Amino acid sequence: IHPAWTKKPSELTKEDYIAFYHQLYPQTMEEPLFWIHLNVDYPFNLTGILYFPKVKNQMELQRNKIQLYASQVFVTEEVEGIVPEYLTLLHGVLDSPDIPLNVSRSYLQSDAQVKKISNHIAKKVADKLDELFRNERSLFEEKWESLKVFVQYGMLSDEKFYERAAKFNLLTDLEGKLYTSEEYRTLTESSQTDKDGQLVWLYANDKETQYSAIQRATAKGYSVLLMDGPLDVHAISQLEQKLEKTRFVRVDSDSIDKLIAKDEQREVTLSSEQQQALSQIFQARLPREEKRNYHVTFEALGEDADAVLITQGEFMRRMQEMARLQPGMNFYGELPEGYNVVLNSDHALIKRLLSEEQTSVEPKLGALREELKAQTELVEAARTAQNTKKADEVTAAEREELEGLSYKQAELEGKINSELQRFGQDTALVGQLVDLALLGSGLLKGEALARFIRRSQDLL
Repeated sequence: IHPAWTKKPSELTKEDYIAFYHQLYPQTMEEPLFWIHLNVDYPFNLTGILYFPKVKNQMELQRNKIQLYASQVFVTEEVEGIVPEYLTLLHGVLDSPDIPLNVSRSYLQSDAQVKKISNHIAKKVADKLDELFRNERSLFEEKWESLKVFVQYGMLSDEKFYERAAKFNLLTDLEGKLYTSEEYRTLTESSQTDKDGQLVWLYANDKETQYSAIQRATAKGYSVLLMDGPLDVHAISQLEQKLEKTRFVRVDSDSIDKLIAKDEQREVTLSSEQQQALSQIFQARLPREEKRNYHVTFEALGEDADAVLITQGEFMRRMQEMARLQPGMNFYGELPEGYNVVLNSDHALIKRLLSEEQTSVEPKLGALREELKAQTELVEAARTAQNTKKADEVTAAEREELEGLSYKQAELEGKINSELQRFGQDTALVGQLVDLALLGSGLLKGEALARFIRRSQDLL
């Protein structure tokens, strides 16, 4: 009996290939997506059948499923060093008398003949995918969920494979439509190019958690990609390096007007003193959590936009996501998560809070603010005097004087902030706005969520 891989492709039917697959892997219930029949006799001898297994959109792929034979004699299932690492995710059989046996992996990787065999297999795999994409695109798209991890893994680990795969690597939008990079560029170029000429591709990795941010983007007419795969964060970074003037940003990483910045930017009209007051008021009600920081910022988002948004900057969040997949990036994994609490200065509720603060808190702060202003002038004068001297010319008494003035300044700032934070703690509207923003970002959970529900019921 001749094994299937020793026969010519013309001698085998679809049923023969599937039957052989189940003969190799009797525990596997799923049928393979498709297969590649290898048959080379020059400049090396190589036969085999490689199968693309059907997988979900997770890293369920199992390595070491390719059986290696030498002239139909089984050798091993460990083919690393013989084929590129990403190809070890495939299933099937390879048979070649030209692969040296009982040698180290490093020897295999440096062997000229093995390199030729490896490159040939990689090219045949890319050619098969390209052929399917060009000739049967609808079928290719049906299989994309299972192919995606494999294609991304190959593009990330093999530059030649990237060059071949770039034309059939697909992006998926939230409606499930699939695009090549060039097709998606054509779709988005006119609407999603920012004022600096950068094409901005928005993406979400959790449609439920990021629903509010997605709605803000689609209301502007923007397209949003779904990037929820295990390798997507790495694929995004690679595409940014390869594609001209193109960047990816998660749809909830900033306010929509900043994600794709156009020429027309509204200005915040609040004074620095008003911003400082509102910042302290909201800080009083923001969560105090280990390894999670909240920073209050201000934007003029329009009267109809939300009063408070919570965003997480693209760069640091992406580095932390990559760190979870790459042990060498532990530095980022250990850093606290940083969130921006964006107060919409145009919103009626923010204006109302500021008005209430001006009425009930500012009268108590008038004298403190005047004292702080005078103290700040003393600190600046002392610091300026020291800056005109060389370090060794500043006396101990002068250093001590500046230290005392600065301490008094910080003490006055602390008293003002305490009054503002007390107002924030005592004002139910502040807590409600903070919790609504946390809820909209998927950050309100457990006891805090239960308190929010009770408070919401009390307000009804």
